[in-house]
Amino acid sequence: MRDVIDQLEGWWKNGEPAALATVVGTFRSAPRQPGASMLVGPGGEAVGSVSGGCVEGAVYELGQQVLADDRPVLQRYGVSDDDAFAVGLTCGGILDVFVEKVTPEVYEQLGRIAEAIRNEDPVAVATVVAGPSELLGKRLVVWPDRVEGGTGSDRIDDAVRDDVRGLLDSGRNATLTYGVHGERRGEGLQVFVESFAPPPRMIVFGAIDFAAAVARMGSFLGFRVTVCDARPVFATASRFPGANEVVVEWPHRYLKAEADAGRLDQRTALCVLTHDPKFDVPLLEVALRLPEVGYIGAMGSRRTHDDRIERLKEKGVTDAEITRMSSPIGLDLGARTPEETAVSIAAEMIAQHWGGAGLPLADREGPIHAS
Repeated sequence: MRDVIDQLEGWWKNGEPAALATVVGTFRSAPRQPGASMLVGPGGEAVGSVSGGCVEGAVYELGQQVLADDRPVLQRYGVSDDDAFAVGLTCGGILDVFVEKVTPEVYEQLGRIAEAIRNEDPVAVATVVAGPSELLGKRLVVWPDRVEGGTGSDRIDDAVRDDVRGLLDSGRNATLTYGVHGERRGEGLQVFVESFAPPPRMIVFGAIDFAAAVARMGSFLGFRVTVCDARPVFATASRFPGANEVVVEWPHRYLKAEADAGRLDQRTALCVLTHDPKFDVPLLEVALRLPEVGYIGAMGSRRTHDDRIERLKEKGVTDAEITRMSSPIGLDLGARTPEETAVSIAAEMIAQHWGGAGLPLADREGPIHAS
């Protein structure tokens, strides 16, 4: 819903009904992830996408039906001999799409959700997408300090609230299954949780031209980007327009302070581009011992890498800790320019996050998730 929230809130404020279609489940090589959304507006407008073009026509028709019937629907779109060309999902995947009508009367929390998303405040929306008809579309909106809405069952609300707070901490979306009385791992009730956590962080160390390109790429991928360097003459906002902030500080001191303040998590990416031992060795000594970061990459030649490893071992960094570091940083794309190098780094981060092999899709066997 994040990508369509402004348009949806505009109709909502004007009291104009819209249909909200949300991907709540995916299987095999589905083209979009859970949380992808599409709107069917009061004037027949189509906004957003649930499949990158595969089933939008069918979802649009379903959205019009939901607006007319005023009943939410959970619809599965897949591929088979009979329906491959009917809905166009020829990638071999399966999508579960939940379509609901949005008006101020049935979704009175929407304005506060939109405000939280814009302010980057954590909030999660847990919606009943399958189960008894009287519960379909019921929702809990969960903030770290309060809950609004409900399913009509205190036992279900209690179970969902506890599980949602765990998902909110990690920023993940998920479909949870309960019994109709709220027991976990039961059957009969499915609740889709869409988490709107603050964007993940990318911290780029080293105020060099490559850092400017990496900052722009990080912003494009949805990260909140910080550039950090100890040299004030280079670490200026004008040199890094793609960064959200530029910090003048010794890198290892800044990273330790951010970790101590609890501002890092498993979604955080650290890109060490200084390739100067007086900066990157103390920095990596801190970084490689942080359990809460998701990616650590360090720039440098093979010779620089070997020297860096020796220096880290002299500082007592273990082999297991060193294996957490991607060095030299990035995938082997033959990159030369800062922009090409930024693509290489981004490709490695994506492959690591999703378990990709980094090989040409033409050479891969089995399902392909996107191209």
